[in-house]
Amino acid sequence: MSIYLELFLTFLSIGAFTFGGGYAMLPLIQKAVLDNGWLTQEAIVNFIAVSESTPGPFAINIATYVGMETGGFFGAVCATLGVVVPSFVIILIVARIYKQFQESRIVKGCMSGLRPTVIGLIGAAVLTIGKTVFFPNGFAIASISVYNIIVSLIICILGILLIFKKKVHPIVLIIVSAALGIAAGYLGKLF
Repeated sequence: MSIYLELFLTFLSIGAFTFGGGYAMLPLIQKAVLDNGWLTQEAIVNFIAVSESTPGPFAINIATYVGMETGGFFGAVCATLGVVVPSFVIILIVARIYKQFQESRIVKGCMSGLRPTVIGLIGAAVLTIGKTVFFPNGFAIASISVYNIIVSLIICILGILLIFKKKVHPIVLIIVSAALGIAAGYLGKLF
């Protein structure tokens, strides 16, 4: 099977069977990308950071990136189309019939069941990314960098504080976090 068809079908299945947006897709994207050997876990985590600071939906950004890395421009087109087509078709169908069935017990039950699942998928992505960020070489004591953990926690706590103030624009938060990360990277070489 050509890489283009493989990218399209992989992202088509991810797009068709994941509810809740890009973050809910992340565990499936990670598994598919790692199982196929398209990217390393570290590359995925790095791109998640880039994807969050670039315009556009997360799932489309990451599909485009994976496609570009594995199949060049046409790979990016195939992966992007694969992840977009199911949502496009599903939303057209749902928009057409939802009004008629929104009071249905089945539809309400389905929505009630999907909400916690989406939270679980996002939580799984957070744990996987957190493991890669804080423990890139596994959970061995020798591989723990206290400096990296302290810097990451400071940036995370600062981000949480700024978010709860709600007076800080997300772009400012991204710029401040990037600047702190750059500064920490330079200071880390000194220690």
